Amino acid sequence: MQTLKRAVTAEEFEAFVNLPENADRTFELVAGEIVEVPSNPYASQIAARISMYIGMYLLQHNIGHVTGEAGGYIVSGERYAPNVAYISKLRQPELARAGYNPNPPDLAVEVVFPTAPETARLLTVKVANYLAAGTVVWVVYPETKEVEVFVPGQPAHILNREGTLEGGELLPGFSLAVSAIFPDEPAAAP
Repeated sequence: MQTLKRAVTAEEFEAFVNLPENADRTFELVAGEIVEVPSNPYASQIAARISMYIGMYLLQHNIGHVTGEAGGYIVSGERYAPNVAYISKLRQPELARAGYNPNPPDLAVEVVFPTAPETARLLTVKVANYLAAGTVVWVVYPETKEVEVFVPGQPAHILNREGTLEGGELLPGFSLAVSAIFPDEPAAAP
């Protein structure tokens, strides 16, 4: 007999993440489930590269804020910690100083590594909620060196290493070669 799990409320989630033993951990609330955000140096390096390029753009065009996975956001009532996120200063002049940012980001970048069935299921929920909130999503797959781009109201498309990510209306004039976000591959053994 299968037992149904009760969904966790936003209030229960907030109480859980504020426990002292969770102070140095990052969690998301996805589809009523508390999920610890997995971390590994390789995925973090890819996210850092994307954040660096967006950050350099924002130094020249002071139009918004870029955050890493420690900068969580409230999206469709849930709590997400995208690896990289951007929110415009027009929508939010200053970021929240505590807790999860009350507004969803304009752009969310999710680096998926390694991929697993449970990760894919939760990612589907997150992407749907991001899109419902009007957020553009870049899902980065290091294993295949591809980025899946989701824009609200448009069909998703996949870019390979030869593709270019475009900032569109969110980051006018911004472009980033997909190949630039992946660390150099180690040389093959002789």
